[in-house]
Amino acid sequence: MSQIITITVAGQNFSARLNDSAAARKLIEALPLTVTMSRWGNEYYGDCTLNIEDIESAREIMEVGEIAYWPPGSALCFFFGATPASADERPRAASPVVPLGMITSDTEPLKAFGSTIRAEIKI
Repeated sequence: MSQIITITVAGQNFSARLNDSAAARKLIEALPLTVTMSRWGNEYYGDCTLNIEDIESAREIMEVGEIAYWPPGSALCFFFGATPASADERPRAASPVVPLGMITSDTEPLKAFGSTIRAEIKI
């Protein structure tokens, strides 16, 4: 069963739905979680101290709104547009990431935030 979560950045709430995977369940078990995230194009990423080894589903090409885990940096990622690695308008991770879910609310407000954010994630 998928899980609804709330991501709060600078007082603004974003709704998201996590998928029903072992990787997403590890994130759910760690909630509530606060992650300081850096911006890379239209992606925010930050160390979430999780150790997710489910790399079978990992991929580089993402969809706008996807939430993923980046194994090399133990980082949680939010994709909201093209990144420096993109060949077109689709987000592309620096290397394969494990999909965890999707931000279901409008991701456009993420573009207005700066180079660093603090994301509070809870059920």
